[in-house]
Amino acid sequence: MATAPTHTQALKHSKTQTYEKEKKLFRSTLIDIMHLLLWIHLRRKPFSLKTWQKSLQNLFSFDIYHKHRKHFRVESNNAQELVATAAGNIERLLANRSEALKRLATEAEKLQMEHVWQDDSDVNTEGKKDGKEKKRNPYIPGDFSFDPDFKRDVSYNTTAVHIPTDIYEGSTIILNELNWTEALEDVFRKNKEEDPSLLWQVFGSATGLARYFPASPWMDLSKSQNKIDLYDVRRRPWYIQGAASPKDMLILVDASGSVSGLTLKLIKISVSKMLETLSDDDFVNVVSFQNVAKNVSCFGNLVQANVRNKKILKNAVENITANLSTNYTAGFETAFEQLKQMNYSRANCNKIIMLFTDGGEDRAEKIFQLENPQKNVRVFTFSVGKHNYDKAPIQSMACNNKGYYYEIPSIGAIRLNTQEYLDVLGRPMVKAKQKAKQVQWTNVYLDALELGLVITGTLPVFNKTGTGSKKPQNQLILGVMAIDVSLDDIRRLTPQYTFGPNGYYFAIDPNGYVLLHPNLNPQTAKFHEPVTLDFLDAEIEDDIKVQIRKQMIEGKTGSTTISTLLKSTDKRYIDRGQRMYTFAPVEGTDYSLALVLPEYSMHYIRATIGDTITQAKCKFSESLMADKFDEYGYTLIAPRDYCKDLKPDANNTEFLKRFNDYIDRKTPNNPMCNVDLVNRLLLDAGITSDLIKIWKENDPIQKCGRGSMILVIFACTRLYFYSNGLDWTGQAETYDLSFYKRSLDNDLYIFTPTNLNCYILDDGGFLVMTNQIDHFNEIGKFFGEIDPCIMRSLINSSLYTNKSTYNYQSLCDPKKEDKTSAGMRSVYVPTIADVLNLGWWATAAKLCLLNKALFVAAITNAESIRSCHVPDFSNPAQGPDPCQLASEPRFRKGPAACFDNNNLLSGFPVIGRQTFSLCLSSKQDIWILCWVLSGVLWLSPVASDMHLAGLDYLVISNCP
Repeated sequence: MATAPTHTQALKHSKTQTYEKEKKLFRSTLIDIMHLLLWIHLRRKPFSLKTWQKSLQNLFSFDIYHKHRKHFRVESNNAQELVATAAGNIERLLANRSEALKRLATEAEKLQMEHVWQDDSDVNTEGKKDGKEKKRNPYIPGDFSFDPDFKRDVSYNTTAVHIPTDIYEGSTIILNELNWTEALEDVFRKNKEEDPSLLWQVFGSATGLARYFPASPWMDLSKSQNKIDLYDVRRRPWYIQGAASPKDMLILVDASGSVSGLTLKLIKISVSKMLETLSDDDFVNVVSFQNVAKNVSCFGNLVQANVRNKKILKNAVENITANLSTNYTAGFETAFEQLKQMNYSRANCNKIIMLFTDGGEDRAEKIFQLENPQKNVRVFTFSVGKHNYDKAPIQSMACNNKGYYYEIPSIGAIRLNTQEYLDVLGRPMVKAKQKAKQVQWTNVYLDALELGLVITGTLPVFNKTGTGSKKPQNQLILGVMAIDVSLDDIRRLTPQYTFGPNGYYFAIDPNGYVLLHPNLNPQTAKFHEPVTLDFLDAEIEDDIKVQIRKQMIEGKTGSTTISTLLKSTDKRYIDRGQRMYTFAPVEGTDYSLALVLPEYSMHYIRATIGDTITQAKCKFSESLMADKFDEYGYTLIAPRDYCKDLKPDANNTEFLKRFNDYIDRKTPNNPMCNVDLVNRLLLDAGITSDLIKIWKENDPIQKCGRGSMILVIFACTRLYFYSNGLDWTGQAETYDLSFYKRSLDNDLYIFTPTNLNCYILDDGGFLVMTNQIDHFNEIGKFFGEIDPCIMRSLINSSLYTNKSTYNYQSLCDPKKEDKTSAGMRSVYVPTIADVLNLGWWATAAKLCLLNKALFVAAITNAESIRSCHVPDFSNPAQGPDPCQLASEPRFRKGPAACFDNNNLLSGFPVIGRQTFSLCLSSKQDIWILCWVLSGVLWLSPVASDMHLAGLDYLVISNCP
């Protein structure tokens, strides 16, 4: 009869299990994670892999575990708690920014109401702001000092102002705008005092004026492509999102024979500029018409106005040719038909038709009576070019359909007139008052003042003049208030150092675009376009990830473990691995945060090497000294935020010296430092220094030719010999090393070939080693180029397969020259268009192909430094069919609130800027409400002097 174990026996068994678990974790984390690379340079004959294997076995026979066991403890990563904590931290960060925004918007509306209009403003206007002129901009002060948070010179003593190049800064409108917005400086400064971590605070006016704090010199125009300042705050992604609700827009282009020549060129430019005013929450299509109407591109319906789709539409518009006659009815029939389609994704808010034409006699009244009797669709008309056509017909189209009529006689009128409609769409927001006072957060874009990638919180600022018991509120937006949040700030709230290099956070917005992801690395410098990388493009799409994305957009909380394909950091390989996705919403925003962990990241090692940083340093930091490189090998430490006032440096040796000096000078457990991070680095230094000693005693390098050993662990990289470190061009951040990240998903790390004639391929199909002397100079090549027949046979045998992915963030050059690796041996870069080859093994071939399976699986960890040194394959590819993508749109969620034209007061005058027309019911005793270039309103009789500075002319007429 079996007897139950005693309490002592059970306790002993439990301790044994704990010991074995800790020992296994220690080895997997500190030994197996140490990726030993042999950088081999064959000179005369191939070295013996058997010799190398024996040396490694000798190395791992030393048990470092017992020596360092007292210096660490094993802790768990609870994914749900980590996500909840990080999401809460992001929520508090954005909530603080939102409160600062509300204070700014409230104060701006108050200041504008109190402002007394002045015909002759006393603002100093000397000195035109121009990148080519040497004169100082009078609106930007000169007392600057460098601020590391902004990465540029700033002044906290005042604000600075930017005015678009095509706006006359001496106009009365602009001078009054400068006067009342100057008082915002006190609110900006108070916000900064309450929260020192605040970055740019900006007020973007509907006039185009932008006032920002702290003051800083404007961007260096010498770096811009055209050396011209084309910045206009009204075209920034954050302003467009904050100034109006989403819209469904159908752009109608007259392509009849009468618009040929200069007029057609102006229309094409106008449509292109109009597309730039749309955000990712909008939907758009372009239709050209002559006697019949047709889509200009492959899009048969409205599509999301993302960067990719807008580029396709712009290119298609360039191919429009003019011929035949004009048929407005055909064009509007197609426009209304597409706007009515409900079986496709839509903004489902403002519906707009934009007509670009040179004019005509047809008023198309019947089609409007049939399709738009309730005036739910706004019609904006643009008379383009200089001609003698009667403008009354197309003017009536706008006036009778709650729209505006504009004239674009020349190229100089395009930019202003194609963005004026945003002011009209903002009026329902003003009428909604507090309901529209909701902070919105943008997707990622590149900051114009070189802060890097940011997201921005926006809040509309309303014009409240004229309010009272007898006077209705003027339904116009003064502008948009904005506060930036750097992605670096969000990354600091989502640390990944306890996850290992393959664990990471990511976050997405309601469109499924990532604002946080390790693969978010845009290579474009176009600051006027948002960065729109979909989660399913950042990773390799599969059905389960599609569902994860949908649940995250819906604001759900969940967790799932999947087997998925993984892109390598260098984009050369695809591996298969197990990952657990845990996600939760960021409350108070439309963002959702997720944590991705491999199985081996569920636990981590926490260093306990000393009660204070000073004690820890005394034990382990000697090997980090630069003057000890000869003894311990060339050493790099990852450039991380060990202490708040110890900034990482690209110069590794200099950063190493500053790190040692810093923890020498600072008091124990300095609150400015992350003690866990510092202690873990020092523990790694102690462990790797022990391994260096073992290397010296069991040196395989001398037996197999010239080369170098590289050891990577957590935050520390050792290169042995020291001299090889001088030529090292890899990254000091270990978590970004592709070979290090890939090695963790592979259990086998060495292989001894049994046959004499062999090729060893890695799991990407690249030649790693061969005993064929004639092929020594082809090591590093894609094997399909060396022997296409064998490679094809391997693919047909299911030993390899092809998987195509696309880099939507890359820039394609017309032609690229051949490149070599940064290593000691030149490596040919195969001409593959982002095609990554995946090596995994079919069950049927497991027994007879076991050796070859081991070749691929084993060599992963013994792959040369080529993985982290060879550049990306950059052969341009067309990518997936954009028409197919548009016809099968991914799930998204638009803004919760919609403020459309149905909320407008009836009979509101139609006003355009630059060259515009007012639709009035009577010419007698008319007082017209004029809003010219600034969003500042005042009442002025037609007969009196109207402050229309900067306008070509004003046209007043009765509505037909």
